[in-house]
Amino acid sequence: MEKDRDETGMPTSGTRDGPSGPPRSSPSPGPADPAARPAADRPAPRTRGAAVRGWAGPLLVAAFGAALRFNQLGRPHAVMFDETYYAKEGLSLITFGVERTALGTATEHTADDRLLAGNTDIWVHCTPPDAAPCPQYVVHPPLGKWMIGAGEWLFGADPFGWRFAAALTGVLSILILARVARRMTGSTPLGCLAGLLLALDGLHLVLSRTALLDVFLMFWVLAGFACLVLDRDRAGGRPAALWGSTPPAAGGPRLETRTWPGTRTWLGTRPWRIAAGLCLGAACAVKWSGVFFLIAFAVMSSAWDVGARRAAGTPRPRRGALTAGAPAALFAMGVIPALTYLASWTGWFLSPLGYGRNWARAASQDPVNSVLDSLRSWAGYHQMALRFHTGLTSSHPYQSEPWQWPLLLRPVAFHYQTPKGACGTGGCSQAVLGVGTPVIWYGALAALIAMIVWYVGARDWRAGAILLAYGAGWLPWLYYALIDNRTMFLFYMAPLLPFMTLALTLAAGLLIGPRGAPARRRAVGWAVVGVFTVAALANLWWLYPVLSGEIVAQGRWSARMLLRSWI
Repeated sequence: MEKDRDETGMPTSGTRDGPSGPPRSSPSPGPADPAARPAADRPAPRTRGAAVRGWAGPLLVAAFGAALRFNQLGRPHAVMFDETYYAKEGLSLITFGVERTALGTATEHTADDRLLAGNTDIWVHCTPPDAAPCPQYVVHPPLGKWMIGAGEWLFGADPFGWRFAAALTGVLSILILARVARRMTGSTPLGCLAGLLLALDGLHLVLSRTALLDVFLMFWVLAGFACLVLDRDRAGGRPAALWGSTPPAAGGPRLETRTWPGTRTWLGTRPWRIAAGLCLGAACAVKWSGVFFLIAFAVMSSAWDVGARRAAGTPRPRRGALTAGAPAALFAMGVIPALTYLASWTGWFLSPLGYGRNWARAASQDPVNSVLDSLRSWAGYHQMALRFHTGLTSSHPYQSEPWQWPLLLRPVAFHYQTPKGACGTGGCSQAVLGVGTPVIWYGALAALIAMIVWYVGARDWRAGAILLAYGAGWLPWLYYALIDNRTMFLFYMAPLLPFMTLALTLAAGLLIGPRGAPARRRAVGWAVVGVFTVAALANLWWLYPVLSGEIVAQGRWSARMLLRSWI
């Protein structure tokens, strides 16, 4: 399986028989001869080197990312941007099990000031005066806020506490990306490169240091993708067991194993696809936009199944994927995500304090009607939230359109203050600017074009997966911009950051070339990759003061506003 791949993981033979395309050559060899399959139709390449080295490099990269993200995580000592919602909602969830109304929600100052002073008595009480805190209407599912609240439970309701979960999640995403890139390319250096580029991205850094929901959405989407890559590897490596085909006897025909549909793909044989469903359900439980990735990845997994069946020599692979494999696929990518999403609302179901939660009336009825009434209340709540999202057209000074995002034309100022005399000069600035590292983002545009060319020319599954993920996370927002005129922001690109760096990593592997390529080409390729990585590091170093809330002279802040639209 590895003989036509080098440490870059790039194929040296033809890769046109992609998992979703028809065979273009002689009939596929049987599972007894996996090395003869078309390269793009095989499982992800097995990585070289000891397991220790395969983990040591990604862990070191993750440690570097952790140093950037946890360095003075409580700075600035302020409630930044939408932290005014999520820090309080996370605290409410760990206190009451549901979101409750905080003081000063009209001005967004009273409760914030109390929290920054160490006072968690921030809740508005309904009448009569001794009644419980009033329910709060919220428009996002609770899982991301539960994760924020976990940090507050561990470290207190202060800036460090409510940002801790975001920072930890950002670091874990670096580790996961390094590992999945290593598996996709068969190269530990390229895997580390992917993790390092994600660690060096400015938007990923800022979101990992801020109590917003988007870093959690990004994490669960990436985790779901990584599980599906593992599932593809494991399933594609055991076609006879999973796809219901038996190797032909010498000179004889291949026989389809006659079993009840789905028994060859019973739930226990695809644990990584089930794990992917759980992760993608968790993504939907952070933000509803996770459903775009759930649908796209379900289609992608099915296409990979068709490719694996074809590689195993199973007759009518598409039909088999839609019949024999359908029950397990529906369970993993339909039932599991739905149950995961429902479970994230457990606090709302169990507490009488949630907004729109008619528990008192429901509890007086028989158990069946109580459950049905709870579900009706829950469905009504979702209808209200959907109307809010589709009708969100209010203007915001930092809003931007999806076609502006890849060019970083309008970042989001999460925080800006002018503390007097704190920097040794007359004018000082303390800023947290939500913007990506330009070297990485503009390089990713070129890499995505390379992925398009690669997939069209070679039908390689890796290029196709990256393009599908990018499209799932970006194209729906074009619809909302053109049809609904919805208010949107640059940080909606957060779930795409891992796939942008994966595109850069695979493009680097193509540039370096296979082991059999001329030494000069490989040396030049590694040199170019090294120069690009150093440029990304220098770019982040230059921007770091305005990404992490350092207090600097206004001249230094102004010099880092690379475009006029950043101000």
